[in-house]
Amino acid sequence: MSIDTLIQRYEAAGQGHLFKFWSKLTESQQVELKAQLEAVASEAEILDPTAQIQTIQPLPKGASESVTDKTKAKEWRKIGLEAIGRGEVGVLLMAGLPSHKSLFQYQAERIARLQTVAELEGSKPAGSIIVPWYVMTSGPTRRDTEEFFKKNAYFGLNPQNVIFFEQGTLPCLTMEGKVLLETPSKVAVAPDGNGGVYAATRSPLSPGKPDTVLSDLAKRKILYVHAYCVDNCLVRVADPVFLGYSIQKQADCAAKVVPKTHPAESVGVVACRGDKFSVVEYSEISKEQAERRDSETGELSFRAGNIANHFYTTSFLNRVESFEDDLAFHIARKKIPHVDLETGKSVKPAKPNGMKLEMFVFDVFPHTERFAVLEVERNEEFSPLKNAPGTGSDDPETSRHDLLAQHKRFLESAGARVKESVEIELSPLASYAGEGLDAVKGKVFSKSGLVETVEELDALV
Repeated sequence: MSIDTLIQRYEAAGQGHLFKFWSKLTESQQVELKAQLEAVASEAEILDPTAQIQTIQPLPKGASESVTDKTKAKEWRKIGLEAIGRGEVGVLLMAGLPSHKSLFQYQAERIARLQTVAELEGSKPAGSIIVPWYVMTSGPTRRDTEEFFKKNAYFGLNPQNVIFFEQGTLPCLTMEGKVLLETPSKVAVAPDGNGGVYAATRSPLSPGKPDTVLSDLAKRKILYVHAYCVDNCLVRVADPVFLGYSIQKQADCAAKVVPKTHPAESVGVVACRGDKFSVVEYSEISKEQAERRDSETGELSFRAGNIANHFYTTSFLNRVESFEDDLAFHIARKKIPHVDLETGKSVKPAKPNGMKLEMFVFDVFPHTERFAVLEVERNEEFSPLKNAPGTGSDDPETSRHDLLAQHKRFLESAGARVKESVEIELSPLASYAGEGLDAVKGKVFSKSGLVETVEELDALV
């Protein structure tokens, strides 16, 4: 596109100020700014997600099932493991910031163990089953994340099956909707939120190369994708129960949820907005709605706490592009450094001066044809790591506590006894979800420690 055409398009959209410093830029700066502006959807309508008010209703009867039905869970697990055994499953991690590096190891080892479990239970040769791992980073964190994986030898996984890709960015706006410049030659941008994952699956994995996440999924003949966020130490990566449930339901998209702990818990819930499935933020639900209970079960009506843990068919992921323009942006008012258009000097604001736009991963729910919800046990599958040490909730200490408590349950369910104050950490390589621990039956563990294999547990008796 010629520069004159580009200027005309931006002026028509009320964003002509972005060329304020054009004549003063070097040739290389002009090239940089032009390329960035060509990539920005300047004429896209910025939609306020609160503009359309629709009736909010709890999930209808029969819309969800629970893993507490052990018979069904066993059947779902079998279906899921069979899909893994056929090489039809991939995993997509929304990693974002590399602040939880130890969690990468846990999740990699869960994938490795799951591959082994699928081989053992499906009577397949060792090393024959592959669950590829697609790791989404932001642009600034990609290099650090890739280096961390390389430094740790991909935690035992084959590097060919760990695929890195980047989420995109969106321009930052003034409160009046004008695009901000970070410098005279650079538009101010911010990561586009975890909902940017869909567009990111269509973007080249590396500059100048045609391969994308979607093309790689097709090449590997992957039919189903499990996607999740990094900050949950209990996440069951490529959970065969969730996969099997979603496959049995013939869902094109599904969500794992946990029961809310109390009516006022600050968590979004999977519910219905109008006649469509959606995630409703806790701030959108009235006190009366939050406290409403089912007349038959006594459970909270709005109980399906969203934990950013999703299933997709690859055909659905390919279809997202057809309705992506209908998705609304979410607005966050922030302090955004920018250049003053009059003086050309950098400004670091002391209070929010503009808007960052985000997309959320659950924004696609209303566009699904067959949506399913699986309720799981919070103490087994959800312990988020969001806060600084010492906060007292959702911090490294609570994550560690929840992980060790789960490992104690694994051992006791297998018939062992763990003495008071003894802490045993099981590597996921030893057990994915409590399986493979038959050898500990009748044993009493009196020593704390970390074990990589079941055999190492003998030293803790």
